[in-house]
Amino acid sequence: MIDEARVGATVDNYRRIKDRVMEAAVKAGRKPEEVRLMCVTKTIEAEYINPVLDDGADLIGENRVQEYLGKKDSLHLDGVEKHLIGHLQTNKVKQIVGEVDMIQSVDSLKLAKEISKVSVNRGLVSKVLLEVNIGNEESKSGVSADCLEELVCGVAQLEGIKVKGLMTIPPICDENEARKYFSLMYKRFIDIRDKNLDNIDMEILSMGMSGDFEAAVYEGSNLVRVGSAIFGARRYF
Repeated sequence: MIDEARVGATVDNYRRIKDRVMEAAVKAGRKPEEVRLMCVTKTIEAEYINPVLDDGADLIGENRVQEYLGKKDSLHLDGVEKHLIGHLQTNKVKQIVGEVDMIQSVDSLKLAKEISKVSVNRGLVSKVLLEVNIGNEESKSGVSADCLEELVCGVAQLEGIKVKGLMTIPPICDENEARKYFSLMYKRFIDIRDKNLDNIDMEILSMGMSGDFEAAVYEGSNLVRVGSAIFGARRYF
């Protein structure tokens, strides 16, 4: 049974977060339309996602391949961009290539090669972001900042895959520390963009989530990933 109060709260949250993203962009001296808001739908049922899509949300992110595939047919996805943002295992690549518009979590040449192989076999070009472990945390996936350029150059040589930018999740810390990590990430983003490498389009810098997206926008993010601040605490069953 649908909780109508939850539906209303979710739509209100979405509108409020959208306004905050736009305000952060303006305060940072940028145009509001330069920063996209992704609604992260991990563990959220379709009946609570669709009202947000119907209210104008045009970008969603899912963490798990099986969860996305299991509920995509129930979602109102006309005109909506779909990204996979969670860690992707190579044995799941065949299931997700062609099902989403972008894979945000490419963190190794091995994974990139598998995406390339599957994409070429299907006559596709898969758009990806390279995930950077900017805090060098052992518990998180992502290539280290020191090895990023090597990965960029390796992926650039592959067919069937197109690098569109970078993604990161900083360590849990206060806003001032988070801004330092975001600033470091932005510098890496600009450095690679300025090299004008073939097959590398540094268009997207995806950083910032429910607790720190405004700090991320101030430091150059142009895609923020917000889940719990829109849909409420995740519900694990």
